Amino acid sequence: MATTAALVWYLVIAGPQGGMVVLPSTFDKREQCTAAITEYQKQPTPAGWSVQCVPSASPFTDEGDAEEPAAQ
Repeated sequence: MATTAALVWYLVIAGPQGGMVVLPSTFDKREQCTAAITEYQKQPTPAGWSVQCVPSASPFTDEGDAEEPAAQ
């Protein structure tokens, strides 16, 4: 049985002192994520902040989709 993993892209914003924020929205394609970065960069941002798209191989998001609790 073959298993395929779907990539989910997250928009991550990193602060100049090492802080990091992962936005709750996910993207199915990298192009969608980079388009969001382009829109974000149209706004004035403080110096030292960076934005990037980070992939995840997990098909699950934080919305609890089909995740089962660990057995006790």
